[in-house]
Amino acid sequence: MAAEGWEAAAFAARVDEVLHRFVAEEADRLAAVDPALEPVAEQVEAAVAVGKRLRAAFCYWGWRAARQPESDALLRAAASMELVHAAAVVHDDLIDDSPLRHGRPTAHVALAGAVRHHPRAAGAARSLAMLVGDLLMSLAGQLFATSGLPAAYLGRARPLWAALARDLVAGECLEILHTGTAPDTAASLKVIRYKTAKYTVEQPLLIGGALAGADERLREGYTAYGLPLGEAFQLRDDLLGLFGDPLRTGKSDSDDVRGQRPTALLAETWRLADAGERERLRALLGRPDLDREGLESVREVMRGLRTPERVEGMIAARVEEALGALHGLDVSAPAASALTSLAHSATVRLS
Repeated sequence: MAAEGWEAAAFAARVDEVLHRFVAEEADRLAAVDPALEPVAEQVEAAVAVGKRLRAAFCYWGWRAARQPESDALLRAAASMELVHAAAVVHDDLIDDSPLRHGRPTAHVALAGAVRHHPRAAGAARSLAMLVGDLLMSLAGQLFATSGLPAAYLGRARPLWAALARDLVAGECLEILHTGTAPDTAASLKVIRYKTAKYTVEQPLLIGGALAGADERLREGYTAYGLPLGEAFQLRDDLLGLFGDPLRTGKSDSDDVRGQRPTALLAETWRLADAGERERLRALLGRPDLDREGLESVREVMRGLRTPERVEGMIAARVEEALGALHGLDVSAPAASALTSLAHSATVRLS
């Protein structure tokens, strides 16, 4: 597949083929240990069933923008980024106690049926889901290491895996630590940067670049492009999480409010709210029994303060910053075109 003919859908299909075959084989090996493990193996496969494959695409173009050729081995290495994402999603749904993902029950919900006999069934299902996430992260490393790329190439990128895992864990921990506290925009943006932006855009680009032997200037450019774009991606996710159509997003639209999560959308609303509006929000945020009327009340406060528009402005500014950094890089026209297209597809979306 020549770079000039690169298409997102065709690329995603190639990544799907690699992922589905690799994970199916590993799930079969897991289920072969004991028939009781079949529901767990099913959730390992379910975790990679669908996806936009953006992280693999950024890794791929981190390689191609460094003027390396098309490579099936590189595609396998890039696909490993999607296993990192699958692991993060399983753990994130568990931490947030989210019931749905892509319109289907999340792992800890789906696994409840396998442990009905357990004296602490809910906790047992959560434990199984945690282990599914752990296995997916392990499989990410395995797929990367066995991609077929030369050992010297893999050695250049291996240190970045430690940074990826550390930053991802830091972001998840920061979200937990800030959940339920007084909303703060700076704190929310730091959560976004470490929990999502880095492993979604910047680090896949850097890993692809390291595999390719990218020079320091190009790597710095990847960061200048990747961080603001990754933040814009999550800011869009925050908006969709509350104002999107659950039939399109495949997720509940009340999770962030019920969990009082430290989103920038909520933090900006709190910053702009007057005393009466804050009192109204206090009565609704963090309530597990929040009904549709209460959820709409939170939305009304946000609309009145024009917070969604402010977050849209934050997204636009970050995309502009990312594209400005991209235009300053000495990369081929196909790479620049692909990375421009990815910037828009990552931030202008309905799900």
